[in-house]
Amino acid sequence: MMSSLQLQFPEWFVAGGVAMWLLAVLSVVALATLLTKMLQFARLRPVASKQADALLESLERGDTPVVGDAGRSPVDQVVLSAWHNRAMDADSWEEDSLRRGREALEDMRGGLRTLEVISALSPLIGLLGTVFGMIGAFQALEAAGSQVDPSILSGGIWEALLTTAAGLTVAIPALAAFHWADRTIELCREKMQDRLARLKVQVRRQGAGQTRDSEAPARDQAPRRVAVGG
Repeated sequence: MMSSLQLQFPEWFVAGGVAMWLLAVLSVVALATLLTKMLQFARLRPVASKQADALLESLERGDTPVVGDAGRSPVDQVVLSAWHNRAMDADSWEEDSLRRGREALEDMRGGLRTLEVISALSPLIGLLGTVFGMIGAFQALEAAGSQVDPSILSGGIWEALLTTAAGLTVAIPALAAFHWADRTIELCREKMQDRLARLKVQVRRQGAGQTRDSEAPARDQAPRRVAVGG
């Protein structure tokens, strides 16, 4: 079995033992997760807000907004959905907008925990493999007895250190991918929060304007006090 593995895999990989196999599996999972997140972000464009910005600019200018297709951008979807639901009472409208925003962000967080766990576990697995490798090296040195050969110890050490290097090789890209994805989601959250706050101001302004318009005829029709002269 070992000879067949040596024919199929490099000698340094087989020398790493079980730890190398675990790290190989983690590296495949991390790569698959990263590719999935890249495809997801390329499809959703989390930091895009073209339709939301166009809506807010129209409202801020006092124009009648022309609402187009929100597309797949989470910011556009949440903001345009909040605009369509503006007839709700203030508390319900705000709670519904926040709920939709949290759902959109939570959908994008899938896989982040996997990258975080892999970036934390890989160095530990590599270190554990190194410890077991060092134990084996010193056992071989002890078995040699008085016929100590420095190559026995040095060979065992470099084989043991392979797992540490492999663990760091898996952990560093996984950690970088985690922070990249997390920062992208954070930018999406900040932009979504900003656009919703601006929309809330415009909705309140429109509501106040409609209230004044409805009160004006009532004031005009109210009876006027007649001053009685002496």
